[in-house]
Amino acid sequence: MVKDALQECEDRMKKAVEALEMDLASIRTGRASPALVERLQVEYYGTPTQLQQIATISAPEPQLLTIRPYDPSSIKEIERAIRASQLGLNPSNDGKLIRLVIPPLTEERRLELTKLVHRRVEEARVAIRNCRRDTIDDLRDFEKEGLISEDDLFRGREELQDLTDRYIEKVEAVGKRKEDEIRQV
Repeated sequence: MVKDALQECEDRMKKAVEALEMDLASIRTGRASPALVERLQVEYYGTPTQLQQIATISAPEPQLLTIRPYDPSSIKEIERAIRASQLGLNPSNDGKLIRLVIPPLTEERRLELTKLVHRRVEEARVAIRNCRRDTIDDLRDFEKEGLISEDDLFRGREELQDLTDRYIEKVEAVGKRKEDEIRQV
């Protein structure tokens, strides 16, 4: 009973860390990375579609991204989506290929991105603490129903706190890594 609740909680915490990593991958640094644009929503034949599903994205140079749509008629929609995003990038195309030059970040923009990373890391911490709270509530309910003993409840809470601490450290490490990446000139 306790092990199942802890396992479910750990799965939710893993998903919170993975979501944070995917979220932070879309934050621009001074280097070109396909993760920067692959999740952009493009209006493709009336349906919002992720860019990675309708184009090949590559980084042939450290400051350049190239986007080759599978359907060349979708170039205008892709350019529109890139301009509408808050990435601050200006696409140029030659009819078959879109080029995105990644300009170096200004110090002001680096500070803004660092604050954004802090916010996202805090959201992940909150998600992990919510998992802990829900699991503690479940364990209390199990004890009230007589499914587990009071000792099992206390042991479960201790294990849960260790699990929470471990995942909060992982979130902190992911945030620190992204911050260092942003500050790198």
